[in-house]
Amino acid sequence: MKTDIPSILIAPCGMNCGICKAYLRSRNNCTGCNVESPCKPKHCLSCSIKLCAVRTAGARFCYDCKNFPCERLRHLDKRYRTRYFMSMIENLHDISRHGLDRFMESENIRRACPRCGNPVCVHNGVCYQCEKTAVVGLK
Repeated sequence: MKTDIPSILIAPCGMNCGICKAYLRSRNNCTGCNVESPCKPKHCLSCSIKLCAVRTAGARFCYDCKNFPCERLRHLDKRYRTRYFMSMIENLHDISRHGLDRFMESENIRRACPRCGNPVCVHNGVCYQCEKTAVVGLK
C-alpha cells in the first residue's frame, strides 16, 4: 500500500525527512526534524540549521531568513547535491514559489518507488517497503 509523505516531514532547511534513511529504517528510526523526540540521532538534536530556524520567530523555512541561503545551508546543499543529487535550496525555492502543498504533490510522485509507490531513501536508493533498489528523484 502506497504511503504519501506528510508535509510535517519537510525540515526548515528543505530536507524531506520522509526520504531520509534515519526516518525510513525500521529500528531506531527518527521522527523527522519537526517532531521533538529523544530518539533522534545526536547530530539531528544539535542541528544548527534547525536550531537557528527555531530561534527565528515565525520562520517555518530557511527561505524566510534575511540571510538565506546562509553558509551552513549552502554547505549542506553542496554535500547533498554532490552525493545524493538533491538540492535543499532548490526545494526551498520550489516551496517558496509554488507552496508546500504543490511541493508535496511533486515529492510524493518524484520520490516514489516505481514498484510499490512508497518513498525511496535519498541516501541509498532503497525502498524500505519492497526492499528493492530504485533510482528516483533525479532531474
